[in-house]
Amino acid sequence: MNFSRRDFIRSLGVGAGTFVALNVSGCSGGSDSDSDSGANPLWDTGDARNKIIIISDLHLGVDDNYTETLQNRPLLIKFLQSLQNTKDVRELVIAGDFLDEWYLPVYYYPLYTDQDQFYRNVIANNQSVFDELNKVITSGIKLVYVPGNHDLTLRASVLQAAIPGLFQASSENSNGDPQGLGAYYTGDRNEIVIEHGHRYDVFSAPDTISNEALCGNPGTTILPAGYFYARYAATWVLEGQPSVPQSLPEITDADFSAIQTESNIADQSGAYTYHKILRSISNRMTPYESRYFDAEVKIFQMRISGFNDDYSYKDFYPDIQTDGDGKRFISAPKLFKNIQTTWAARQTANKVKVPENTFASSVTGAVVAPAFPESYFTWAKANYLENPAEANVEVVVFGHTHVPARRDTDSGKCYLNSGTWIDHNANSTVGSRTFAVVTTGSSGKDVTALYQFVDAGNVVDVTATVSS
Repeated sequence: MNFSRRDFIRSLGVGAGTFVALNVSGCSGGSDSDSDSGANPLWDTGDARNKIIIISDLHLGVDDNYTETLQNRPLLIKFLQSLQNTKDVRELVIAGDFLDEWYLPVYYYPLYTDQDQFYRNVIANNQSVFDELNKVITSGIKLVYVPGNHDLTLRASVLQAAIPGLFQASSENSNGDPQGLGAYYTGDRNEIVIEHGHRYDVFSAPDTISNEALCGNPGTTILPAGYFYARYAATWVLEGQPSVPQSLPEITDADFSAIQTESNIADQSGAYTYHKILRSISNRMTPYESRYFDAEVKIFQMRISGFNDDYSYKDFYPDIQTDGDGKRFISAPKLFKNIQTTWAARQTANKVKVPENTFASSVTGAVVAPAFPESYFTWAKANYLENPAEANVEVVVFGHTHVPARRDTDSGKCYLNSGTWIDHNANSTVGSRTFAVVTTGSSGKDVTALYQFVDAGNVVDVTATVSS
């Protein structure tokens, strides 16, 4: 199975917009609002407030040099203004990747240690969006936020200060999920559940286990491998996506066959899959080693989330290692060492209802997700739509993949993906500025649809296009 460069980088948490380039206009402040209180509603409204709108993957950046949503930010504001006058909307749910801590080059300065202040800076750079979100609440619409992977370190108190009337489906509101995760149940019959979707993704799910011994900070090293790869990819993009030969170790099939019988370390098949995928990714993302660094130089200066050291690219690149008994095994030498052996514990810690059986299948599913949304449909079915313990759930909505989608189960239940609002979404034929709508009722089947916002008072129903 062949995957494009976009597919691989998207899977690591760096959006399709990176393939156009980071915005370098130098604009700042996010002052895009023209305060159009008379904006047309999104559609002709009914009498009852029975519609729940889900948007996700806004990816608002700390600086307009490092954002995937610059051209679409004024349109996002117009959407929020139209929403305020759409009187049959009950709730607006932001399903993760609202603010972005991942879309930064490795040499982003100043080196920050205060993540709360970082997010406050993101908010300040997009103040016009926050002004309209507060007006959405004033208009009578409930506003809800669910964490994503790009903002999994965002503390509820920071966001609450910016949007006082916001409801957050996060750990700090005691919903039972750990930091960086949330599931929001809603609808007249509590039949709708909304998540970002990164809980099921090896590269993006919170990881407080793999590096806790290395850093000596149990429970705090939450950033998953995808965070590091995203920063590396952003660096490559800023350099103009050069094609530079890399000198990274390769493990052959013959090496793997020998190690599989020799190793004392569990799941070497999973480790080998991880190596192959990272090697393929690393051969696509090729920053200028001579300009900034090579794979052995300590480029990741980490002083956040329990990390307090400098790391090289090879520190998390799987290679053949040797244990104290002289037996060989496949693992990264430092960061995410033997990550395959912690996946089961990570799923337990992250409260996955129906865990994946193998690390290798989870890694592969995460990587192919942009090209094959069925990966997330499969996880939605296993954990909700076909899970007897969640029999009440009829509709599941995820974000994360940036691919708007609608899928039905054999029993007539529904999975939706809300897509994204980044400027350039090459992963979907529909493009960007998409959102999901679920019309709930006390009896009968919910009505589900996906729309694209074109401009004020102009939306397009794309449900048929994204369904299969």
